[in-house]
Parts: sequence; C-alpha cells; structure tokens
Amino acid sequence: MQSQLAIGALSERTGIAPSALRFYEAEGLIHSTRTDGGQRRYARATIRRVSFIRVAQELGLTLSEIRDALSSLPEKRTPTEKDWTKLAKAWRPRIDDQIHMLERLRDRLDGCIGCGCLSLKSCHLLNPGDEVAAEGSGPRYVLEEH
Repeated sequence: MQSQLAIGALSERTGIAPSALRFYEAEGLIHSTRTDGGQRRYARATIRRVSFIRVAQELGLTLSEIRDALSSLPEKRTPTEKDWTKLAKAWRPRIDDQIHMLERLRDRLDGCIGCGCLSLKSCHLLNPGDEVAAEGSGPRYVLEEH
C-alpha cells in the first residue's frame, strides 16, 4: 500500500472530485506535499479526513464547523482512535440535536408546525389566537419542543 496518494487516487478512494479536494486544501481542511514536478501527494490518513468532511457536509455542518473540528486533530501524524473519539464526543450533542429536529419535523410536517399555518382547519385548536407568534418567528413547533 502506498503511503502517499496522488489527487486522482484520493478522489477515486473518497468519491470526491479533484476540484473539491483542491478546494478543501485551499480552505485548510486537508494538506498535501508536492513532488519535484509539483504534483500533489496526500498522506493515506487524508482518506479518513475527506470521508469525515463528506459526512459532516451531509449532516449540514458548515465548513467553519468542520474546520474547527479538524483543527483538533494532529496534522503531523495519523489521528489515533483516541483522537477521533474525542472529536466524536464533542460533536455528539450537535448530532443529537439535529436528530431530534428531524424527528420533530417528520412527526409534525403534515400537521401544525406552529408558524401560522399549514392546517388552517385545526389551527384554532392547536394555536388559538396565534399564541405561538409570541415565541418568535418561524416554525416554532419544529424548532422547539412543545
């Protein structure tokens, strides 16, 4: 197994286009070295970093959040299981909150979501006098527990 990967090999292994890998590098999310001919070479550990970025983006995390998380990992050595566990623990509350939000959305999307409203026939029962408006704008029943 090669310890250094060309951009094409990293792209093939991670499913991320070379242009996106160059963008991640420009954003400081991943790092490469250069050959004498100027070609990028990535450490094998970059596969895991790129996979992490891809999953984090699927979860809806911002590049800033991803950058902050990755900055907690060592750059000069392959992150250990302990390194990844520490990062996972830090993200667990964020992911749990997102899961709860998706569950509330799933369970309430076809009914009243507390915004004024999708269910005009039942609104007078679920939200008489538009009381939810006092809690703020937007879909209050989805954004907060009720």
